[in-house]
Amino acid sequence: MSLDQLLELPFEAAVAALFVVVLFRTNGTYWLGRGLAAGYGRTRWAKRSRPGRLARARRLIDRWGPLAVVLTFLTVGLQTTVNLAAGMARMPLRYYVPATVVGSAAWALIYATVGLAAVELVLEHAAASPWAWAVAGTGVSIVVVRFTLGVRRRGKPAHANAVRVDEARDGAAPEEGNTA
Repeated sequence: MSLDQLLELPFEAAVAALFVVVLFRTNGTYWLGRGLAAGYGRTRWAKRSRPGRLARARRLIDRWGPLAVVLTFLTVGLQTTVNLAAGMARMPLRYYVPATVVGSAAWALIYATVGLAAVELVLEHAAASPWAWAVAGTGVSIVVVRFTLGVRRRGKPAHANAVRVDEARDGAAPEEGNTA
């Protein structure tokens, strides 16, 4: 279905079509993530990795995952990444499916009202100006680099703190035994 065909549909039909499309897309991405995770578990790299990291990711997805999934439908460019990560972390379907239904409904309503008009306007102006594509590409690149650097910075202190806590526990145990 093209953009022109979607614009010609009655509002309710456009919302329903968009809902179905995004629901299938996000669930397909989730199952792709699950398949990738299952395949990765059979590789030699998986045997060398730390199982604690995967368990920690699963706990985070269980706790914050549904909210993260719903909120990505209100953003541009994060849906696929979060849905793939939810699949790879094996988010339970009892959390994932309701989150995608709510998020898909919100996305369909937003896209059918403001979104389609905005996309049409952007495409008209971008076709007339190659500079618009250059500026948009540069902006996206900056956001991706900043996000990647932020994730790396946040990951290092957490690991370093975990090592310090383990060292402190190991060092404190003999002293406690001597004083008792």
